[in-house]
Amino acid sequence: MQIIGPDSNYNFISKMGKAFKISIVLILLSLGTLAYHKGPNWGVEFTGGTEIHLKFQNPITVKDIREGLENDGFKPQSVQQFGLAGDNEYLVHFSPDVVPFERIDDFQVKMKEIITNVPIFKGGEVLRIDYIGPEVGKELIEKAIMAILLGCVGILIYIIFRFEFGYAMGAVLALLHDTIITLGAISITNKEFTLAIVAALLTVIGYSVNDTIVIFDRVRENLGKTSSKSFNTIVNEGVNQTLSRTILTALTVFIVLIPLFFLGGAVIHDFAFTLIIGVVIGTYSSIFIATAFLVYWKARERKRQQQQTQQTS
Repeated sequence: MQIIGPDSNYNFISKMGKAFKISIVLILLSLGTLAYHKGPNWGVEFTGGTEIHLKFQNPITVKDIREGLENDGFKPQSVQQFGLAGDNEYLVHFSPDVVPFERIDDFQVKMKEIITNVPIFKGGEVLRIDYIGPEVGKELIEKAIMAILLGCVGILIYIIFRFEFGYAMGAVLALLHDTIITLGAISITNKEFTLAIVAALLTVIGYSVNDTIVIFDRVRENLGKTSSKSFNTIVNEGVNQTLSRTILTALTVFIVLIPLFFLGGAVIHDFAFTLIIGVVIGTYSSIFIATAFLVYWKARERKRQQQQTQQTS
């Protein structure tokens, strides 16, 4: 099945300059919001402490939840809406100082009493209570960062062996581009950064590099067929010839992600959101960012070879 013919001739090369500027703006915006929020909104898995998942029958504000809990002596570190607005679900995070591990059983009993008896919480219920020690949280942060970095390094090594260094650097730059912008989207929406988000980011990396390799493979195949065309023309043809496959792959993924986002419930909502953003950015970067670097790299190689030839002669 093809929605765009292999003989299409969209001039992607001419749009790469504009795409690069858009990417710079998105990356700066992402880094800016991460700096403003002092990093991701780490979940309880990473920071340690106690997290309770609350659900209410009637709409309620973050301010109401915070004030209701503080009046009973439990000052939350953060209160965050969870899932869609209509779900009326919230995650409340307490630091280990407020709820020490040795008091966790008493806290569970007290919290259920508060949610049941405080008028503003009428109809509310505690869905779950999780406690993670601060040392475990620090270890998970290190492992999450290491998992993402090792994934990029592994991809770099693989593409170097399969193609060459210029191709590998283009793919890895696209992956870093996708990761930073997706993290920025998570930060802008103030979603909690959990282990599920880490899994989603690793999935995005895998999806993006797969798209990129398909395009690179077609470019290399076309290079072997002709030597009369310029490298820019060959790259543009490769992107056009794989465009139908790229779009169909993204649409197939969206067919799954959209229902998960709207109907999968609060637990899967942030995971689906991360994948949706990642797939959009990953598809864009495969077409524009990875190939743009490849074009730049080849132009630099040609220039260096010309200089060496001139020096020799």
